[in-house]
Amino acid sequence: MEQYSAPARPLVAAMVEAAAAAPDQAVAFQGAPGANSHVAVLEEFADALPLPCFDFADAIEAVKTGLAAQAMIPIENSLHGRVADIHFLLPESGLVIVGERFLRIRHALMGVGPIDAVREAASHPQALGQCREWLRAHRIQPVSYPDTAGAAALVAERGDPALAALAPPGAAALYGLNLLQSDIADADHNTTRFVVLARGGRPAVGEGPWMTTLIFAVKNVPAALYKAMGGFATNGVNMTKLESYQHGGSFAATDFYCDVEGKPGDPALDRALEELGFHSKWVRVLGTYRQARKRG
Repeated sequence: MEQYSAPARPLVAAMVEAAAAAPDQAVAFQGAPGANSHVAVLEEFADALPLPCFDFADAIEAVKTGLAAQAMIPIENSLHGRVADIHFLLPESGLVIVGERFLRIRHALMGVGPIDAVREAASHPQALGQCREWLRAHRIQPVSYPDTAGAAALVAERGDPALAALAPPGAAALYGLNLLQSDIADADHNTTRFVVLARGGRPAVGEGPWMTTLIFAVKNVPAALYKAMGGFATNGVNMTKLESYQHGGSFAATDFYCDVEGKPGDPALDRALEELGFHSKWVRVLGTYRQARKRG
């Protein structure tokens, strides 16, 4: 609790207490009340009790220990790419992806004084990156902070007109700040994809379209990745995302994160996964879930 700035603590305490009384309804998210992850939880779950957590690891741990039934975690942004650390936290969490949500991101500049007095803007690195050109054009220096809404609480606590926050517009009212400028992202398509994590998967039954997320490591032989991917092409399985990342501090061992359309049990996907397994050291499915937005 002490990690949050003083203006956020009463809000956090009330939400933690409510979630503790009904953990089956609790949905953990990273950040202070008013963060984009908080907004995504409220949009996705009508009866949710949002549970604020200071960082991603805390949100995942809340689900693992039963403090929350699910967690809503951002995984990638249309402007700034993948969210740091998520590719490492997801596989190690032991949790399963059971859903996804796309949230249109609206950044606002908020502070205690007029916009002409602002010299610095505090926010999460993702938000700062999404507004880089706007900040540069207005000669405002970015200041990294763990959370967007948490930065708004910090600005309210500091009371310095020279320091503003980049946060969702609703955070201004929560922390008593002036809304200085709205919709300041560098592109109109600014959207973040969130995934919903739970302790166990759900049967992939009923209407789709379905998405399956997996991670794998290919064998250390020539053309291993080309051969591993061949099964998806020959079986007509659409791959919507493929990313590589280094694991364990080694420049030799590369893991891959992959989203493909379909669900295990579909003959085409089963054949593709079988071929992937033949050319890989290991394959692990992180979850199968309905697509929130049709790809392509």
